[in-house]
Order: sequence, then C-alpha cells, then structure tokens
Amino acid sequence: MSDEGEGEQRGFVRDAGHWLFKLSPAEWIRAGLADLERAERAYAARNARAGLAGARRAAGMALNGALIVEPNDAWGRSYVDHLAALARDPRAPERVREACRELTAPTLPGPGSLVALRLSKDSSKADERVLEAARDVIAHAYAIVRRQEP
Repeated sequence: MSDEGEGEQRGFVRDAGHWLFKLSPAEWIRAGLADLERAERAYAARNARAGLAGARRAAGMALNGALIVEPNDAWGRSYVDHLAALARDPRAPERVREACRELTAPTLPGPGSLVALRLSKDSSKADERVLEAARDVIAHAYAIVRRQEP
C-alpha cells in the first residue's frame, strides 16, 4: 500500500468528526496491523483477555477501511458488529467467515464465573488460532481496499 496520496482513495474525503472517515482506508489497515502487534504482545505476556480483545479490535479496525470503499449497512458501526455480520455474509470467502466466527466465539469466562485453567500447550494453540483469524480478516480487508486504489 503506497503512502503517496494517502487518504486519496477514490471518493474518500476525510472528516475528523465522523467515526469512519476520520482515517483513510489505508490508515485503518495500518491501525489494524498496529492493534494486531499489541495483541501478539499480550498473548506473549500470557494475557489472553487483552490478546483476544486486541485481535478482535485489529480485525475490526481493518474492516473499517474496507467499509469505506465498499459501504455495507449490514456491518453495523462497531468492530464486533462488523465481525458478526461478516461471519454470516455468503459473499465473503469461507476462510474469512470462519475467522470471524473464531474471533466472535465466547472463549473467556465472564465476571463471577469460575475461571478455567489453561494448559500452556493448549492455550498457545488457541492463542495462535485467534491471531491467525485476525490476520485472515485483515488480509481480506486489505484486498478490498487495494482493489479500489487507482
């Protein structure tokens, strides 16, 4: 993704007061990648809650970029809404739908629940599945954004 003409994707007009148009599609992709790095660091520090939240946020941020170039009211406004809608979208590749289902699956106990003990071998596989799902969604969003670049 070129930095030349940043924010100059077809029809994009920056609007700092609008939740979606405050960043260009390319900037949303980069924001998603930055959140993905934070999620990876959280998992490496054995903080699964922050890792999962970061992976979800990373995928959703990247999808904001796709939403600018291919508007879709069904995706909603929040990144969780984006992921849930894309998980059900028959036009999306199956791998992307599966990734969205992985990211939106309830995997951590809520407040007041018994805490499940995580075995390190099993938890690292689960952590990597979540990170890989976020990477798949970010790649999908990047492909959508890239198609629209001049």
